[in-house]
Amino acid sequence: MENLDSFRADVAKWLEQNCPPSMRKPMTSEDETNWGGKRKKYANPEEKQWLDRMAAKGWTCPTWPKQYGGGGLSNAEARVLADELRKIHARPALISFGITMLGPVLLEYGTEEQKKEHLPKITRGEIRWCQGYSEPGAGSDLAGLQTRAEDKGDHYLVNGQKIWTSYANYADWIFCLVRTDTNAPKHDGISFLLFDMESPGVSVSPIKLISGSSPFCQTFFQDVKVPKKNLVGVKNGGWTIAKKLLQHEREMIGGMGFGLGASGGGGSIDQMAKEYVGEDNGRISDSVIRDQVAQHQMDQRCFMTTVRRSMEEAKAGQGPGAASSMFKLYGTEMNKRRYELLVKILGSQALGWEGAGFKPRELAATREWLRSKGNSIEGGTSEVQLNIIAKRVLGLPD
Repeated sequence: MENLDSFRADVAKWLEQNCPPSMRKPMTSEDETNWGGKRKKYANPEEKQWLDRMAAKGWTCPTWPKQYGGGGLSNAEARVLADELRKIHARPALISFGITMLGPVLLEYGTEEQKKEHLPKITRGEIRWCQGYSEPGAGSDLAGLQTRAEDKGDHYLVNGQKIWTSYANYADWIFCLVRTDTNAPKHDGISFLLFDMESPGVSVSPIKLISGSSPFCQTFFQDVKVPKKNLVGVKNGGWTIAKKLLQHEREMIGGMGFGLGASGGGGSIDQMAKEYVGEDNGRISDSVIRDQVAQHQMDQRCFMTTVRRSMEEAKAGQGPGAASSMFKLYGTEMNKRRYELLVKILGSQALGWEGAGFKPRELAATREWLRSKGNSIEGGTSEVQLNIIAKRVLGLPD
């Protein structure tokens, strides 16, 4: 405990000295999220400064080994760091599918060469990754994928199509599931490949959503050459890696339930309620809204405590298991309920799409409310999660 107290003091001091002022203010739109990558343009120099300082400490990936660009912190130290970042309302220095999904499976399944090549670039935000999983005919039945990778001696030749490829139009590299054996049972003929999105034969077409944004894309591969060194794990053994990565993804998506930045850049949801609904002696004046906000905050606190307990109970070095489906299911449902409540709080100001009559945070909240409807589909539908929970968590019969 004494060592953690000393570490906390050092962290607090370092953050006070190194977190730029603008990085302690709420984001007003998704555009202010730092995903890194080769194409990232930094309109705010402090955003890049914050990333570079955190990356130099290894704190963009605090528990990763130092030799791969991480911070080498224990889980307890990482929680202290997270606590201190929350105290000063610090923005994430880097958001990355490389951090939340690819990195953990590379640490477990990657070769030393792959770890040294890719992990440090992830921690520094130099490469932005996207995920090549779902296909038009292989969504919930992911193992039915048909994108093929033919063995051509020193490389694979990839042909096929992916869909709902989040941010593929901004990504530098993709981690991709491909079929390397068309005769094997569908789960047994899949491999896990990494390749550059600038490779000849890769093309991307964004898909516009009801929110007006286009985070999802269709991605096409036509005779794309992928070096064999980019195969992660063993040939035809990609399904094991795919399942483990999905557990990390669902844990990430479930984190939406934590409510960080959930008010469209306008502060916490109770602060928004006081501003838009009214305040009476420090309390939200509308008793119904007050009860709903209080219930949401209690649900959120219980959810965060449950997730933390699950992490504490996990064995050292063990990744998330089937319980990640519970977190994904509950977290995304909570996120949708939160935006429903926020829209109710904003009232008529939640009806805006554009124009001078609406503040940026109001427009952001409206669009995020629409965007949240997809939470129960992406990363495995809620129906799929319920099946996993029933079979693997509760042990119910088929």
